[in-house]
Amino acid sequence: MTQRLFPEWHPQDAIQLTWPRFDSDWVLLLDRIEATLEAMVVAIARYQSVLISVPDAATRERLAATFSRLGVDARRLRLIEAPTDDTWARDHGPLGVERDGQVVLLDYTFTGWGGKFPAERDNALTRKLGDAGVFAAPIETRELVLEGGAIETDGQGTLLTTEACLLNRNRNPRLDKAAIEAQLRADFGVERVLWLSHGHLEGDDTDSHIDTLARFCDERTIAYVRCDDRNDPHYPALSAMQEEIQALRQADGMPYRLIALPWPGPCFAADDGHRLPATYANFLIINGAVLVPTYADPADAQALAALATAFPDRDIIPIDCRTVIRQHGSLHCLTMQLPRGALK
Repeated sequence: MTQRLFPEWHPQDAIQLTWPRFDSDWVLLLDRIEATLEAMVVAIARYQSVLISVPDAATRERLAATFSRLGVDARRLRLIEAPTDDTWARDHGPLGVERDGQVVLLDYTFTGWGGKFPAERDNALTRKLGDAGVFAAPIETRELVLEGGAIETDGQGTLLTTEACLLNRNRNPRLDKAAIEAQLRADFGVERVLWLSHGHLEGDDTDSHIDTLARFCDERTIAYVRCDDRNDPHYPALSAMQEEIQALRQADGMPYRLIALPWPGPCFAADDGHRLPATYANFLIINGAVLVPTYADPADAQALAALATAFPDRDIIPIDCRTVIRQHGSLHCLTMQLPRGALK
């Protein structure tokens, strides 16, 4: 049996989004987050379909009318009613693998990042969508606690992740590093697991998801967050992470092509002033384009230019994520790509 985890640049059927409930943590920012999500849908639908789980029929009807008004092709929009807790599809959505030439969706256990937040409905969402007849691919449930934002793959047998997340005792306390790595190898067909032991963002609820720090852009290229400000509290950990990434090697022993992403100015919460985990690494690769989070910061232009060198054959599309970051996530966190062959 041959098996692999699809890299994000593999051709996609759709991007999955989860629309916020009116009574969720977004209640005070609902208009703003909906505007951000609308901008994302309009951008994505130029290239491919969008699957959106919505909390109720009223929201489904309202969004259908909204996107029709915004010029979104109805054939590229699927709105499915399903109960959820929050909006972070990256972490409660399914992970697509190729097994003997067929697409299979793996449904891992989601616990709200180690029990920090309610997650029972989010954890059941993939099965709900499956029951609704959304998927063409079979769904397999896994007991392992794992979020999509915690792993990156080159699609060629290498997985990149962080010790701070996957080895955190709030995820799989009965499994040590060797046992977790064995499960990753079995499920994803990977031959190498590259572990980063440094790197974190203040205000991050995920325990250092890799998609906030370092990302595969292709089989030989890694884009990563670099902090050049020696006075910033992130400088020691991110400098140590940079050294780790520079020491990584491809399977053939060659160094990776590395693209350093700039460091945005600090974003702070409006209520108590704590720092928010703004990062340009939280970009999204879709068919023909890359959506990049921006923060109305001078470094936005540098980030867009850097990623344009990583993706010369794709359009680079900025998405204002100043509202998203107020709930401690960003653009990639809101999305899950569904590989070609996943949807009916």
